[in-house]
Amino acid sequence: MSRADQPPEPAEFRLTGRHVLAILVGCFGIVFAVNGYMLYRAVSSFPGTVTESSYRDSQHFNDEIAAARAQAARGWKVSATAVRDADGRAVLRVEARDATGAPIQGLAFKATLQHPANRALDRHVAMAAVAGGSGLFEGAATDVAPGKWDLVLEGDGAEGREFLSHNTLVLR
Repeated sequence: MSRADQPPEPAEFRLTGRHVLAILVGCFGIVFAVNGYMLYRAVSSFPGTVTESSYRDSQHFNDEIAAARAQAARGWKVSATAVRDADGRAVLRVEARDATGAPIQGLAFKATLQHPANRALDRHVAMAAVAGGSGLFEGAATDVAPGKWDLVLEGDGAEGREFLSHNTLVLR
């Protein structure tokens, strides 16, 4: 058999310093690119601010403490539930009773569904009293994604805000 009939021998691969450098730079480049993308998405989707001016809010801290004490002294029992209706809307129902169990009259409730990570997704819900003076209020919000939401419930009366609560709820 002649040498022309034999297949050529494959060239032997040798791992050189240049190969190792290219592999190392490539791997770290991928890690940096992915970290940069995740950093961009985190900062652009959640600015991290809850209030525009903490100093200005701190000027009303004692007023908020006094309002919370007055609310606790009233002994009101306010409960809220959220369910989906057939149209996919998030329906909020609020029941408000005083310390004796009688329906609370003369309050106008408003609710806000706050997204925990993106304030642009917050939904304000107009609450209307259910007829009959039963202390029941109802409202609905559209385009509310399933998941965990913060419910801020405010009850305004003749003297201004008389009730405030912050709760977490899960919408399915």
